[in-house]
Amino acid sequence: MDNIKKEPALVIMAAGMGSRYGGLKQIEPIDDQGNKIIDFSIYDAVRAGFKTIVFIIKHQIEDDFKRSIGDRISRYADVKYVFQELSELPSGYDIPEGRVKPFGTGHAVLCAKDVIDGPFAVINADDYYGSEAFKKIYDHLSEVEDDDKYRYAMVGYELHKTLTENGHVARGICVVDDNGRLEMIHERTRIEKHGEDAEYTEDDGKTWVKLPNDSLVSMNMWGFGNSLMKELEVKFRDFLDTDLKKDPLKAEFFLPFAVDELLQEGKATVDVLPTGDKWHGVTYKEDRPQVVEAIRKLKESGLYPDVLWK
Repeated sequence: MDNIKKEPALVIMAAGMGSRYGGLKQIEPIDDQGNKIIDFSIYDAVRAGFKTIVFIIKHQIEDDFKRSIGDRISRYADVKYVFQELSELPSGYDIPEGRVKPFGTGHAVLCAKDVIDGPFAVINADDYYGSEAFKKIYDHLSEVEDDDKYRYAMVGYELHKTLTENGHVARGICVVDDNGRLEMIHERTRIEKHGEDAEYTEDDGKTWVKLPNDSLVSMNMWGFGNSLMKELEVKFRDFLDTDLKKDPLKAEFFLPFAVDELLQEGKATVDVLPTGDKWHGVTYKEDRPQVVEAIRKLKESGLYPDVLWK
């Protein structure tokens, strides 16, 4: 009985309040029917085969989130909630005085450890990934298991299909080997579109480095075995003991950092599943009209019905 492979779950990181956007962007409608970006992701996920949805949220948005999203989705999938709060720390650790910023995406996923008991995918709540991406990640999680190494996956997007005209973005720039596996990932926290080029800076704009437009990037769409959780527990403690002490107000425990460490330690492989789909997201208020228009065209093409949830 123990050898029966568990069904993959989908973990959605929705705790961020969208500080750059200026509001709870996760519950902002992007069509006339009141659907949000997250609705299209969940629709694609359920269509791909996911039956369990885990939302990572904050207590302060719980009522709004359930009323606006979770209660409707619960008719189509098994819905669970976990909470990413600064107080979610291992025994013996305290919140740094003055800390307001969340501890990052790695910490967010770790907050779901008590409700995950099998393979799972991870996405951001405010990104549109495309239907192909969910099918690819679901199939990987259904077919591939850890053996002598952790066998993880991520969906890779072409950089130029993930940028906004309205400000900077953070992206994980991927180095992929000839077998389609991730060799390393470089988190670039400030990438901007300059004309036809993408460039990043690490010194507040004093100098810029050009990136190839077809660079494969991570949009935080990952596929993991449950093995990741115990690794995150160890690496989060390391983060608290080192990085957080150096920068107690701003240091973050990024999920791609943890994955990259596992790669460099030889503990894991990550299959990069390329997709031709274009990413859409509302990083800034000014992005919304483009996303609304993109969704309208996708509906016209027949990819989505006018009303997602009957």
